[in-house]
Amino acid sequence: MKQPLILASASPRRRELMAYTGLPFEVICADAEEIKAGEPDVLVMENARRKARAVAKLHPGRMVLAADTVVYQDGRVLGKPRDEQDARDMLRRLSGNSHTVYTGVCVIGEDGGERVSVDASRVEFISLTEEAISWYIATGEPMDKAGAYAVQGRAGMFVRRIEGSYSNVIGLPMALVRDMLKAAGADIP
Repeated sequence: MKQPLILASASPRRRELMAYTGLPFEVICADAEEIKAGEPDVLVMENARRKARAVAKLHPGRMVLAADTVVYQDGRVLGKPRDEQDARDMLRRLSGNSHTVYTGVCVIGEDGGERVSVDASRVEFISLTEEAISWYIATGEPMDKAGAYAVQGRAGMFVRRIEGSYSNVIGLPMALVRDMLKAAGADIP
C-alpha cells in the first residue's frame, strides 16, 4: 500500500481490532445511507459496500475497509437500539436464546477493485433476569451496539457459547478481513 488503509467506521471496537493487524490506517467515517431491511447477510454486505464506496469516492487510489454488523434472531434484524426501552426489548428477546451475528465486510483496493463478503457467528445467551437487564442498561453500554450488547464488555458474562468468530461478534471478523486485505494487495502475513 502506498498510503495508509482507510477504516470507514466510527466504531472504537473496529479501530482496536484493526490495530492488531499492524497495518498503518486512518479512520474516516462514512456518510452513506444504510438500508434497514432485508435478509441479514445481504443487508450487512450492502451497507458495508455503501460505506466503502462513499469513502473511496472521496479518496481515490486508497484502500478502504468498511463493515456493518447486525444481530438476527427469529426472522428479525436487531440493529442499534433507539432508546432504553428498545434495548430492554432486545435483551429480553436474546435472554435464554440463540441468535446469529452477521458482519458484512467490503474492501476497495487501491486499484478500485471491490471485494465483499460476510461472516456469521452463532451466540447463545443465558437467561437474564429483569434485574440483570436493568443493571446492564444503566451502564449505557448497550446503546450503540447491534443487538444492544457488547460481548467484549459487561455483556460477556451473559454469553454461554459462541460458534464462529469471536471478533465477528465484536464487529470485525479478523480472519476474513485478513484474507480480503491480502487479496486486495495489503502487506499482511
